[in-house]
Amino acid sequence: MNAEPQPAPEPSPAPTPGAAPSAERRPVVTRAGMAWTATIAALVLLILLIAFIVQNQDNARVRFFGLDGTISLGIALLIAAVGGGALVAVAGAVRIIQLRARTRRTPATRP
Repeated sequence: MNAEPQPAPEPSPAPTPGAAPSAERRPVVTRAGMAWTATIAALVLLILLIAFIVQNQDNARVRFFGLDGTISLGIALLIAAVGGGALVAVAGAVRIIQLRARTRRTPATRP
């Protein structure tokens, strides 16, 4: 048993109106902050892409619909990736247009 007196606990401050219930305040996410984050991510990806192209300078023979030639392997893979991304973007755009047209044709029902 301890005979020493314990100090009284300090009262907690009263909550301010409109304040979040948690003790920590989170930073506000803004469009400018999201743009900076996206810019930094894009720059990192571009640096990695440049390093990939520089490291893959071997020539590769490419044949496509009667065209025949040699091109750097890194550039050939970059062109293939961009072409694949473009195909996915076109397919996605067609689907979005299709869904928007469907929602315009069907009237909205409200409960």
